[in-house]
Amino acid sequence: MATLEQRGLKAMESIGKEFDVEMHEAITKVPVEDEKMKDKVIDEVEKGYWLNEKVLRYAKVVIGC
Repeated sequence: MATLEQRGLKAMESIGKEFDVEMHEAITKVPVEDEKMKDKVIDEVEKGYWLNEKVLRYAKVVIGC
């Protein structure tokens, strides 16, 4: 993993962030009680990765509605 990080690989931090179609792939939506969590990432099913500031793999996420 250290070798890949030296070459520019970085994991995405998605949980709690605003849903962005440029970085995330929505798997499902779940109802949330807190209005602040609407359209935000609730859970990460599969981690996404950047390679030199380009998306290598989109994060598969669950978003609040």
